[in-house]
Amino acid sequence: MFTVANQKGGVGKTTTAVNLAAALAMQGLKVLVIDLDPQGNASTALGVDHREGTPSSYEVLLGEITLGDAMRRSPHSERLFCVPATIDLAGAEIELVSMVARETRLRNALAGLQKYDFDYVFIDCPPSLGLLTINALVAAPEVLIPIQCEYYALEGVGQLLRNIEMVRRHLNPALTVSTVILTMYDGRTKLADQVAADVRAHFGDKVLRTVIPRSVKVSEAPGYGMTIIEYDPGSRGAMSYIDASREIAARDQHAAGQPPQRPAPAQPPAGRPAPTGQQAPPPPAGSPAPRPAQ
Repeated sequence: MFTVANQKGGVGKTTTAVNLAAALAMQGLKVLVIDLDPQGNASTALGVDHREGTPSSYEVLLGEITLGDAMRRSPHSERLFCVPATIDLAGAEIELVSMVARETRLRNALAGLQKYDFDYVFIDCPPSLGLLTINALVAAPEVLIPIQCEYYALEGVGQLLRNIEMVRRHLNPALTVSTVILTMYDGRTKLADQVAADVRAHFGDKVLRTVIPRSVKVSEAPGYGMTIIEYDPGSRGAMSYIDASREIAARDQHAAGQPPQRPAPAQPPAGRPAPTGQQAPPPPAGSPAPRPAQ
């Protein structure tokens, strides 16, 4: 279970959460995305209704409904699920302040999650360090931080790390930053290589080898209620997220002492071809995602 967090906006946080989830689901894994951002962009990208009045993460946090009551299957995949966020969530920070166990509301709501047999859970946070993000950090053992390969890439990350350490000391001893992913990489610029080198120097092997290129297609996909995996499965952006998801899965298998498994070939969702008409070929081993200089 990952909390996907970065207090700096525009770093590809939601984009990373939904596309990693979709890529893992394409490989036969059962995946849940919990949308904790009042904007509901993750819900939109997964094609899940999040109009006002829809059962959502807001009611789950307030204890009015169970997680299962709010859970919806994405039309993109039978293995991809979402707990949507509605605009009601915008007022949750104020309501949570006066509640008992305000920092552990989400963790308590996730107590019965095991019965659903999810292989991966991604919690998409708002770009802030308020109570919604704190709830996500308390609920999940791992943090995934997307960092864009641009100026001021590490801006705000220091404060995020301090908050993560505070949560680890007082509320969630198991919490760790396990994964960092570089986004918006432009191989034509020296800046991208320098930022990537700086991030790798700071976080070491927590940084995935695969980097996500800057891509117009990736930005377009949510406007059609899709992830890039469905919108244009043969694009560089889609293939990079698929590579990144395989890195995560392989790392987790290694940590669990399991032998590496050959991933299932990624295929476009059945019955719904990508608008560009491109098919996603099975990525070869060591597929050519752009790599920063090290």
